[in-house]
Amino acid sequence: MLTRLLSLSLFLLLASAATNETDQEALLQIKDLISEDPLGVLSSWNRSLHFCHWHGVRCSRRHQRVAVLDLSALKLEGSVSPHIGNLTFLRAIFLENNSFHGTIPEEISRLLHLRYLLLQDNAFQDLGVTLPNLRGFYGGGNKFSGPFPTLDKNYISGNIPQEFGNLYNLGALYLSENMLEGSIPQSIGKLSNLQGLRIYKCSISGQIPLSIGNMTRLSVLDLGGNMLQGSIPVTLSNISSLEELNLGDNLLSGTIPEQVFGLSSLIILYLHQNHLTGQLPHQVGSLKNIGKFTIAANKLTGEIPKSLGDCVVLELLYMQDNLFEGTIPSSFKQLKGIQDLFMSYNNLSGHIPSFLGELPFIKNLILSHNMFEGEVPTNGVFRNITAFSVVGNVKLCGGIQALELPTCSQEIPENKNKAVLIRRILIPLGIIIPVFLLLACLWAILSRIRGSTKEIPSELSLQIQHLKLSYAELFQATDGFCSTNLIGEGSFSSVYQGNLDSANKIVAIKVLNLQKPGARSSFLAECEALRNLRHRNLVKIITSCSSIDLKGSEFKALVFEYMPNGTLHNWLHPSSSEQQQNGDSLNLVQRLSIAIDVASALDYLQHQCETPIAHCDIKPSNILLDKELCAYIGDFGLATVCSTTTAQSNHLQTCSIGIKGTIGYVAPEYGMGGEATVQGDVYSYGILLLEMFTGKGPTNSMFTVNSSLHNYVQTTLTDQVLQIVDPQIRLQMEDENETKANCKYSVSTLENGLRSLFQVGLLCSAESPKERMDIRDVIVELHAVRGALLRA
Repeated sequence: MLTRLLSLSLFLLLASAATNETDQEALLQIKDLISEDPLGVLSSWNRSLHFCHWHGVRCSRRHQRVAVLDLSALKLEGSVSPHIGNLTFLRAIFLENNSFHGTIPEEISRLLHLRYLLLQDNAFQDLGVTLPNLRGFYGGGNKFSGPFPTLDKNYISGNIPQEFGNLYNLGALYLSENMLEGSIPQSIGKLSNLQGLRIYKCSISGQIPLSIGNMTRLSVLDLGGNMLQGSIPVTLSNISSLEELNLGDNLLSGTIPEQVFGLSSLIILYLHQNHLTGQLPHQVGSLKNIGKFTIAANKLTGEIPKSLGDCVVLELLYMQDNLFEGTIPSSFKQLKGIQDLFMSYNNLSGHIPSFLGELPFIKNLILSHNMFEGEVPTNGVFRNITAFSVVGNVKLCGGIQALELPTCSQEIPENKNKAVLIRRILIPLGIIIPVFLLLACLWAILSRIRGSTKEIPSELSLQIQHLKLSYAELFQATDGFCSTNLIGEGSFSSVYQGNLDSANKIVAIKVLNLQKPGARSSFLAECEALRNLRHRNLVKIITSCSSIDLKGSEFKALVFEYMPNGTLHNWLHPSSSEQQQNGDSLNLVQRLSIAIDVASALDYLQHQCETPIAHCDIKPSNILLDKELCAYIGDFGLATVCSTTTAQSNHLQTCSIGIKGTIGYVAPEYGMGGEATVQGDVYSYGILLLEMFTGKGPTNSMFTVNSSLHNYVQTTLTDQVLQIVDPQIRLQMEDENETKANCKYSVSTLENGLRSLFQVGLLCSAESPKERMDIRDVIVELHAVRGALLRA
């Protein structure tokens, strides 16, 4: 046995020596291709000294392998050896401010642990490598050509450098879902050979540069999901090859230039969720190849141009949440390929055209909340209650029985005697109404006995790919609501993971416990709240089910998209099994991004909805995380639509309800009988923010009657900020300090960033509602903190 142990130890020792030898040889090969070393810094690179002590080399503590290669600003000249790809533990390469030339070796693509690559101010000529895990890339001041490295969905930070304009031969530039800031440089217009530009869902602001019209070979331009302001540049009309244009979800204003609609090559045009005004130009009919067109959530006015019907290959048309008026053009009967037509929340009037029901491929027709009148058609799509919505049009009548609209009355000749008319109307009503009430009661009883499934009327459920699910299907999806599929429990419900065979997808099924007082009102409140809410950081509902279970009892459930990363609470306070399963905890940037996501959703509820909505239960267990750790607010069971109080003493958004929420997160004024307000949600958010960065919940045992999480942070904020931060964040910082790239957070930068975060949390959780921050200001502050940390 001893012999085996000695053999194993010798084997491990030799293996370690072999891998270390690989690193040493790779470094010597790198030295061989450096032709000029005027400062003599590479003289230490010899076999008489362990390579971990060579100038510019930093090794990992555990494995003694090269983790950082830092040769920045040493006046070195030469090329980069392909042997750099043998430094398999390498996490950061700093070669900036030298005279390196030639190509970046393809072998760098083998460095799966590489996170930071700084190459600026050299003479490199080619960058044709794939860097899937890169977090930081700086390459200005070179002469790069060829394809740009794949950088999507990383943590690239800082401004888009002006030097990108020097990459004349660049064919595609994809920087989506990063943490960029600042504006798009005018120099980007020099990329005349660029065919694809995606800077989607970053934090860039400013105006779209006019020079972007010089990129005449572009086929894809995706700038959606940012904070771009100003008008849509007319110069876009120069890009005659453009097929996809996404400017949606920004802050653009002004009118839509009619010249943009001259781009007949466009297949996709997204302009939704901006501040665009004016009329939709009639030139829109020139988009002969357009398949997807979204202008929803703007402030567009006037009538819908008849020429829009000339876009005969349209499949998706979103026009909701605008100020359109007039009737639906008869030319829409030409849209034979339309599948989704959303026109809700406008001022459209007149009769609903029956030809809409004859469109052969239409799946979702949303006409709700307009001023339509008259009879609802019953042909085609109008036969399927799950495929169309006309709610909120109070002058409609007729239609299929499921709409429960009044019967359309026929006009009565004026020359009829009024007394005769009264007798003819009132006498039959005296007989019909009691009979109708009796039949209604019988129908309700029979429906309960049969256990029929009835969908709760919900505009939201009609605006998505709606699934009509029965109790039996939900029972099967959860293996009989088995405890092994239970993923969460709340005050009025249990949440199960389910596998829907019919849709081939995993979902979260929230089953109401109707035996608990308040459960039914919670269910109705959540349905009402989710019916019209649409935001990328609000949980997405799939359908609802109201039925009878196997015991004959009433059954109600909501079905949501499944969030594979569970709740924020489970990440902040994991059980031992969860800690083992997840492994890593949330780092500083991830927590900050989650905080921004939640604040963005609250901003939508408080400032962007027609009437403000108070969620009333903001806490970590109601924050859900998807596979990318994007955050979604869930559980709207306590949500309430608010009204505006215009008293001069304050301008609070209030809603009359009893005390709601969870202990520790509930605003103090609620306990004194105060009305619930959206400022109450800000208080809960403040507590959430303090918890995210201290790791301590408001009901932690360390807090007694005379202390609280708010007071704990406030008393230690000035000079002990690093001591109150979550230990998991500190451990990650210490681990990451092994590389210069992550050591960039100086103590002062880190302290200032955390101090700002805690200050925001304290201001949000102030005792007086009038002293709390507006959630819009919170978002600005958090973006500033994230920008400062990433710039460091």
